[in-house]
Amino acid sequence: MASRVVMPKLTDTMEEGVVVKWKKREGEVVGSGDVLAEIETDKAVMDLEAFASGTLRRVLVREGTTVKAGELIAVIADPDEDIAPVLAETMSPAPALKSNQGRPTPPAPAAAQPAGEEDRVKASPRAKALARERGINLASVTGSGPGGRIVEEDILKAGGTVSPRTTGATDRPLSQMRKAIARTTTQSKAPVPHFYLTAEIAMDETEQLRTQLKQTRRFHPSLTDVIVKAAAMALTRHPEINVSYIGDALRQHGSIDIGIAVGLDDGLIVPVLRDCGSKTLEQISTEARALIERARTKRLQPHEYTGATFSVSNLGMFEVDNFIAVIMPPEAATIAVGAVRDVPVVGPDGVKPGRRMTVTLSCDHRALDGVQGAKFLKEFKRILEHPQELIKP
Repeated sequence: MASRVVMPKLTDTMEEGVVVKWKKREGEVVGSGDVLAEIETDKAVMDLEAFASGTLRRVLVREGTTVKAGELIAVIADPDEDIAPVLAETMSPAPALKSNQGRPTPPAPAAAQPAGEEDRVKASPRAKALARERGINLASVTGSGPGGRIVEEDILKAGGTVSPRTTGATDRPLSQMRKAIARTTTQSKAPVPHFYLTAEIAMDETEQLRTQLKQTRRFHPSLTDVIVKAAAMALTRHPEINVSYIGDALRQHGSIDIGIAVGLDDGLIVPVLRDCGSKTLEQISTEARALIERARTKRLQPHEYTGATFSVSNLGMFEVDNFIAVIMPPEAATIAVGAVRDVPVVGPDGVKPGRRMTVTLSCDHRALDGVQGAKFLKEFKRILEHPQELIKP
C-alpha cells in the first residue's frame, strides 16, 4: 500500500519547513526508520525518517523548497503499485474559506492579472505575492512544485519588472527561524505586560575569579556561564521568580532550566541548560559550550531548545552597554546582560578605576510584582560581587 510522505510538524512553532537535502533518490529501496531527507525547521536542521518500507517512487519537492507542514513531498510504494490516486490528492482544490455567517469569503482580486484568474492557478502565497510585485501573469508561468504548483523559484525565473517603489531595494525571503521569531515575539510583547528593573554590578572580583580558575583549575568559564550560575543560585533562593502564568494559576517549576540566547546569522535560538540549580559552575560551563556549538550548527533536538523557565541574553561581547530582552512565555522573567565597562568609582579613598556591568530584568507583571523582581535582582548582584559562592560545592 502506498505511503504518503508529508512535511512533518517537527516543533510546536513550525508552520512550514525547507527540504535541505534528499538522502534517498527516486527508485531507491527504503526501510522504515531510514532517513529520507534533511528538513530545516524554525530552529534546527533535522532528519525526516520513513514510516514505511518500499521504494521511493516519487519525490515531489526540490531541494531548497519551502513546504507547508502537512503537504505531500514524496510517495513510498511497491515498485509496480499504482500511485496515481495518491498523487491526485495533491491536485484537489482547497475548500472555500467561510466567514462567521457561513458564507464563502470571496477572494481578493489580483493586482497583476484580471480578478479571479489568480485563483484558477495553483501557486504558493509567496509566489502570488511576488508575481503581483513584479507584474507577472501567473497563467503564463509553468509550476515546478507538487502537482504543477507555482513556487517562488518559478516567479524568479520568469523575471518581470519590479515596481518603482522597490527600485534600489532587495527583498530577502525570511528564513524559517526569522519567521518563528516574528510570530513568537509578537505573541509575547503584545499580550504580556512587561516591566523592567535595571541594576549596575561591580564585576572586579568576578573577573579576578575567572582568571584564577583558568590558571589553577584549567577550565575557564565564560561570563555567560557565570551569569547562568549566579541566576540559578538567585532563583534557588527566590523560587517565586521561577514560575509561569497559566491563566488561572501560577505554575511553580521544580527545576531551574535556564535558556541561553544564541545569535545566528538568520535569527536567534535559545538552548536550555536543565536543572541548573544542582550543577556546579564547571558543569554549567562544559554543558553550555556543547549546547551552544550544536545550536550554531543547527543540530539541536527539540527538547534541547524548549521548556526554559528563565533565560539569559548577553550582548556584552558586542559592546552593548544596556538593553532589554523580550520575555518568551511561558517564562515569567529574563535577564539582559550588557558589557563590562571601565568606569571611575568614587570610594572612601577617592576616585579609582572599576569594572561595572549593567543588567536589566524583564518580568511578566501577571506573574510577578516589582518587589519580587527587585529581591531577586539584589541577590543576583550580591552573588556576582562576592563570587566565591559560585565555586562552592
